[in-house]
Amino acid sequence: MPGFEVAVVGATGAVGQTVLRVLEERSFPVAALRATASARSAGRTVTFRGQPHTVVETTSEALAGVQIAFFGGGDGASERFARAAAAAGTLVIDKSSTFRMAPDVPLVIPEVNRHALRGHRGIIANPNCSTITMLMALAPLHAVVPIRRVVVCTYQSVSGAGRDQMDALLDQARRLLADEALLRERPQPDAVERVAGTAQPIAFNLLPQWKWMPGGVTEEEDKMIHETRKIMEADLPVSVTTVRVPILISHLMALHVEFARPFPVDRARAVLAAAPGVEVADDPDHGVFPTPLYATGRDACIVGRLRPDPTVPHGLCLVAVTDNLRKGAALNAVQIAEALIADGLAAERQNPKPPSRSLAGGS
Repeated sequence: MPGFEVAVVGATGAVGQTVLRVLEERSFPVAALRATASARSAGRTVTFRGQPHTVVETTSEALAGVQIAFFGGGDGASERFARAAAAAGTLVIDKSSTFRMAPDVPLVIPEVNRHALRGHRGIIANPNCSTITMLMALAPLHAVVPIRRVVVCTYQSVSGAGRDQMDALLDQARRLLADEALLRERPQPDAVERVAGTAQPIAFNLLPQWKWMPGGVTEEEDKMIHETRKIMEADLPVSVTTVRVPILISHLMALHVEFARPFPVDRARAVLAAAPGVEVADDPDHGVFPTPLYATGRDACIVGRLRPDPTVPHGLCLVAVTDNLRKGAALNAVQIAEALIADGLAAERQNPKPPSRSLAGGS
């Protein structure tokens, strides 16, 4: 079967599972699949195109001969194996933050800066899921009227922290609901910890659930600022506050944008409606506006609540939301691979040698 020998690294995680689903949905030309993950997940089974594949531990040997490898992030696999895989001829598309700011690695949203793919040296980085959401909404507007400043507040789902945090939210919610009186009163940290297992649960709460950096910013806020400048190739002033919220999937954000010139709301709405990968949901009087549940399972960045911001010259407010596991991660990675193929930057292997049973995962 013509196509590519493809590896999904981290195949048992939330992002890896979504990569497999997106590859199947989009009929990506996979001639042979290798599913790899950490040692603790080796031996598990994943399904692709109706066939079971046994997961093997991620090693250099497991990736040998692979043409395109999707690294799902987590477990340090990118740090340990991506450079060596790329040096051996594999196109590496990496979801982790390992290479995003490396000067020799393009950081790509295909709808925004596809041209950057031509400078790749074997590794292409997937931006942070919140950066993708923000720039899918802002890049089409910036192309028409330059942006002078952005203030953004994010409302990010727990799936951004992985499957374990999704399980933790559900478990904490069940335990706290069993002691409902605790939620109705001013909760004491020791009582919350006794019931939920932690003094700062995500269930019924909002958290800055990231590493703190000097100056009081979180690592997530810092990523969004610097990734935006790299992708947009401009020193765009961005002020960010990131918040983890108790929902399972999809990241929503409120954007307050100042433009260099007047930008009427109707014109901005039309620009966004015409932008690839963007869907406008902007009829609040009839209950149409972006929400995480509406975005979950969809490929588009959903934008709405467009309105003037009278507090700054040429200001505009809007809300944007994406499924962080799809466009924020897996879908964007697969679109990168599709763009590489379409632009002649990935050579198809016409008669790939079938990998051994242990690597291919057939069972």
